[in-house]
Amino acid sequence: MGSQEIQYAPVVLLFLIACLVAGGGLIVSVVLGKTGRRTAVKDMSYECGMLPIGEGNARLSIKFYLVAMLFILFDIEVVFLYPWAIVYRQMLADPATRNLIFVSMLTFLGILFVGYIYALKKGAFDWRS
Repeated sequence: MGSQEIQYAPVVLLFLIACLVAGGGLIVSVVLGKTGRRTAVKDMSYECGMLPIGEGNARLSIKFYLVAMLFILFDIEVVFLYPWAIVYRQMLADPATRNLIFVSMLTFLGILFVGYIYALKKGAFDWRS
C-alpha cells in the first residue's frame, strides 16, 4: 500500500463503523422490538396534532411568507453583529478607528430599525388582515 491509499484509511474505517452502527441498530430493533397489532389509527400519519383530513396542499396567506422572509432578513443582519463585537475592542485601541467602528454600527442598526418600522407600518406583522 502506498501513502496515497493509507491517507484514506480513516475515512473508510469511519464509513464501515457508521454502516455497522446503522445496521446494528436496525437488527436490534427488529429482534428486541415488540410486535403489536397494527390498527388504522396507528398507521394514520401524524401531522402536528391535526387530523390528516382534507386537502393536502392548503393555501397559506402571503403574510406567512412575508413574515418568514422578514425573519430571515433580520436574522442574517443580526449575524453581522458578531464579527463587529469581536473586533470592537481591538479597534478601540486605535484612535483613528475608534469613532469609525462605532458610527458604522450605529448606521447599520439605524437602517435595520428603519426597515423594521417600515415593515411594521405596512402591516407585515399583522396576521389578521
